Formats: sequence, C-alpha cells, structure tokens
Amino acid sequence: MAKELKDLTKRADDYSQWYNDLVIKADLAEQSAVRGCMVIKPYGYAIWEKMQRELDRMFKETGHQNAYFPLLIPKSFLSREAEHVEGFAKECAVVTHHRLKNDPNGNGVIVDPDARLEEELIIRPTSETIIWNTYRNWINSYRDLPILVNQWANVMRWEMRTRMFLRTAEFLWQEGHTAHATSEEAMEEAVRMLNVYADFAEKYMAVPVVKGVKSANERFAGAIETFTIEAMMQDGKALQSGTSHFLGQNFAKAFDVTFMNKENKPEYVWATSWGVSTRLMGALIMTHSDDNGLVLPPNLAPLQVVIVPIYKNSEQLAEISKHVEPIIDELKKMGISVKYDDAENRRPGFKFADYELKGVPVRLAIGARDIENGTVELMRRDTLEKSVHPLEGIAQYISELLADIQNNIYQKALRRREEMTRTVETYDEFKEEIGKGGFILAHWDGTPETEELIKQETKATIRCIPLEGDKTPGKCMVTGKPSAQRVIFARNY
Repeated sequence: MAKELKDLTKRADDYSQWYNDLVIKADLAEQSAVRGCMVIKPYGYAIWEKMQRELDRMFKETGHQNAYFPLLIPKSFLSREAEHVEGFAKECAVVTHHRLKNDPNGNGVIVDPDARLEEELIIRPTSETIIWNTYRNWINSYRDLPILVNQWANVMRWEMRTRMFLRTAEFLWQEGHTAHATSEEAMEEAVRMLNVYADFAEKYMAVPVVKGVKSANERFAGAIETFTIEAMMQDGKALQSGTSHFLGQNFAKAFDVTFMNKENKPEYVWATSWGVSTRLMGALIMTHSDDNGLVLPPNLAPLQVVIVPIYKNSEQLAEISKHVEPIIDELKKMGISVKYDDAENRRPGFKFADYELKGVPVRLAIGARDIENGTVELMRRDTLEKSVHPLEGIAQYISELLADIQNNIYQKALRRREEMTRTVETYDEFKEEIGKGGFILAHWDGTPETEELIKQETKATIRCIPLEGDKTPGKCMVTGKPSAQRVIFARNY
C-alpha cells in the first residue's frame, strides 16, 4: 500500500492524472471492455448508493414518485422537438437490428441482415420524448395534474473523449419529469428542484455551489430556461453539478399533450425536467481529496469509522475485541457505520494506508497498552491529525467529531472558492485572470455572439447568471454595451 500511495500522482504535478489515479487506486471504478464506459466497483457504488438514498428521500419529501420508462426510444420521437434532436443527434447510439446469427464462414456471430428493424431505436440520451408520449395517455383533465415523477436509470451519450465519472458514454442518473396546469407551477417546480440539488450538494457532499440560470448558448436542448448549480474544483475549473429545466409547453405541443382546464377549454400542459448523475462522484473527489487519497464527507462515506487492533498474539486480540465490542454497538445505535478490521492477512500499517487512501473519516487504533491506559488513538482524515482519547465516552466524541469534519471540509472548499473568485472590468484583465483558473465575475452584453467570441478566444464559458449576489448593471467588458448584471465565467469540465 505504501507503493500505491507513492504511485499516486501529486495534484501539483498533474491534476488530471492525479484524478485518474485516485479513481482507480481508491477502488472506485475502472475502465471496461466497452469504449467510454466504466465499471463502478463496490466501494464507488456504495458512495453512489448513499447519494441516491438521500436524494430519493428529498424527492419523495417534495411529493415525487419513482417510475421507470423504456431504455429504447423510437427514432421518430426525437424528430418531434427540433431543438431537442439538434442538441442530442450527434451523441445518439442507434439500434438497427434485433437478431444475430452464426457466420456461415465460421467467424463467430454476425448481424442477421434479415432482422433489420422497421424503425431504428435510440438508446436514451435523456427521456423527455418517451415520457411525454406516455403522459399523453395519463392526462385528460386539470384534475390529473400535477404529475410529479422521477426515474433512476442509465443513459447513453456517445462521448468522444471520456473520463471516469465526469464524462462517460454510459452513466447513471436520475431524471425528474413533471407536468403542470400552469406556467407558474412549472417554474416553481424547476426552482424547487434546483434548491433541492443545492441543499444536497452543500449539506451532504460538503460542496459549495452557485445557483444560477444558463445562457441561451448553454441551455438544455428544448428548454425555455435552464437552472444550474455550479461547483469549483481544486484546480479552479467549474463543474456543472445539477440542472433543472423549465420546458414550457414545447414537449406537450410536440406530443400533443393537452388537458381540459377549469373553464373546460383545452390547453397544452406545462413541463419541467431535472437531473443529477454519477458526475457528482467526480465533484466529490475533486473538491475534497488530497495527495494521500480520498477525503470523504462523513454524510456520504460508506464507512465512517474504522477500528484497527494492534496486537502480538490471539490473547491480546481477544482482550482488545472485548473492549471494542461495546463501542461498536454504541456507534451503530447512533447510526454511524463502523468496521472492526481484525483481519490477520494485512499488517496495521497497510490497513492505515488503505483506509486513508479510501477517505474513511475517522480511524481508531487500539493496542494492549491502550487497553491498560483506557485510551485509544484517533486520526481524522480531513486534517490527518492524531490524538489520544479516553475509551469512555469515545462514541459520543466520534459522533460530534463527524459533524465537525463535515463542516470543516465544507468550509475549506468554500474558502477556496472565495479566494479563487475574482471580479474584472476589462477584457484584457479577463484574459489575464482566466488563465489562473477560478470563477471570474464580469459584465456581458447578453448576446450569443459575444459569448461565443469569448469562448473561442479564452476557452471560458458562462457557467451561469447568478440568482443571488450583486445585480448591479454595467457595461460589457468586450463590446461596452449595457449589461444587466455580472455573470460567472470559468473554464470547465
């Protein structure tokens, strides 16, 4: 394990390679036999499961129910909404045949040319089309609204350049799809779910985020308005961490989904969609982790506490275990996940390095002398600080310490973001500052042309138009035209 840590690239040397190394060495995921797709390993999936569990609870508390829709979408469905198909056409994987057969030349199996589908099927890049075709059968009257549905699923977008968790051809996510009687209700829903995402990011992931609206260039294909939460990674790049879309009546019109309103007149339904994906795993890694490995917030760590006994013989181990058992029971009663690692095939030093690499928030080491003294050695992963504590009351101390660790790593990320957020007035100043990374607050004239020029010349995009903060109008740093407020520019993943 010492060699594993030695081989972990330092962030300062190559941040991108450090990330790739860490995903593999911390046992989160690995490349698969399918180009651009990954295998999420049990430890990585355990983190995703905790994310999923908390988000699912939050969705249900806001009135949503889970459902499931088909993986395959008829090609004609994507033709119904012009912007939508334009946005996803280049990323679609297409199913053309439904059968294989043995190659008569003895070279394995081949696609049976007689099994061509009458209509090609698209592996879902997102599910608006199939869901709105379904909603047409569910909605007749205003009494059928709202429909508040979420699905947990996989999707496929044929990415050319991939990186595990951040951008893969297939990824896991949830996608909410809601139907409403009024524009106001749909907009309220879109904002509500944006706030749910922001609360989850900050309270569970310990990742500070900026809530905002996307520019027209960055908007979801087929949306009237896209809301986003934007996070800053340690290298100063932005990561879009969740989006919520006000779809207006676009999909209802495309799939002829109408309802009889209270005046008994037909009207098109109003819609939203919203989603977060396994990209959040990438945000978690890149926001908190260090050159020693993962740093996981206790609220999402699969294992919050590990106890490693240090012993010379079976008698010592038995005595240590006898003292540790009530501590484990007490921690479990508090809802704290704990592992007692008394495996004989790994030395304590190996275990220490392994759990440090995997980001376990609290590690206890206890030996025969500790039992005599009634103490235990504790190390907190966020600061790597070691301290000695009485065995009596240690469970309560750990409970409070986990809350402190959760807050500490959030505050550390927040301070970093504040230090790397700067305001500029001129385009020359912008071009100088953007190279240093971070969020740049600048005035923009609101036109796609100016936004595209900035992107081409600096590789920076408008991450969002912030919903909160300074709304002072000014002049565009590029054109000098009026600007309603400063927007956030950054280079991004």
